Amino acid sequence: MGMKGKYLVTIILLVSTLSVGMCSNRWIRAHATFYGVNDSPASLGGACGYDNPYHAGFGAHTAALSGALFKSGESCGGCYQVRCDYRADPKWCLRGAAVTVTATNLCPSNNNGGWCNLPRHHSDMSMPAFFRIARRGNEGIVPVFYRRVGCRRRGGVRFTMRGQGNFNMVILSNVGGSGAVKAVAVRGSRGKTWRQMTRNWGANWQSSGDLRGQRLSFRVTLLDRKTMTFLNVVPSSWWFGQTFSSRGQFH
Repeated sequence: MGMKGKYLVTIILLVSTLSVGMCSNRWIRAHATFYGVNDSPASLGGACGYDNPYHAGFGAHTAALSGALFKSGESCGGCYQVRCDYRADPKWCLRGAAVTVTATNLCPSNNNGGWCNLPRHHSDMSMPAFFRIARRGNEGIVPVFYRRVGCRRRGGVRFTMRGQGNFNMVILSNVGGSGAVKAVAVRGSRGKTWRQMTRNWGANWQSSGDLRGQRLSFRVTLLDRKTMTFLNVVPSSWWFGQTFSSRGQFH
């Protein structure tokens, strides 16, 4: 699953359509299942590449998505609002409760007809997130609704430098707005042109060329096409493994 061992809670998103809008007020009917695993969300960096959801600015309310929703990492950092359908199941659903989770991981397919197999929409949620909408003691299936929503973040977008030598990789976290990144370009202080980066995996973006000893600027485009430029957000003294926070944020 791209996570450490077994994971927490499963929300099974059973929908007839595979196309979900970026930020829509339309609720989509789904179902949720609680598996009862009690791992710490802080240990679940996941397939998006975030080392720790707290360090990434996401907190404890995170989720792993099936391939139909994960889309090879395109949904990493995106936010989903989920609520239990109290009218359909008043025994286990909390009335009027809703929770927003950030996509940080992949729930992989298996050979046993699992809920993460294509074309099913499926999300493994952290336990703190699940119990915001459902009662404890539930070991069955509960009906839910979900929708894609904008992400509200504290502080600016964060850039974590990875890679080595002439291989540059950056992971973006704490991204507001639609949350999910579509494209990234980088420019060193010794150059005048932007270098388009490519998605390596999850939320990791890569480029070639030696950028060491240069101030770095990034141009970031989200899935909803909003674009921001972060000038000189990384100082020339940067090194691999360091994280730098900008003053700018998507809304």
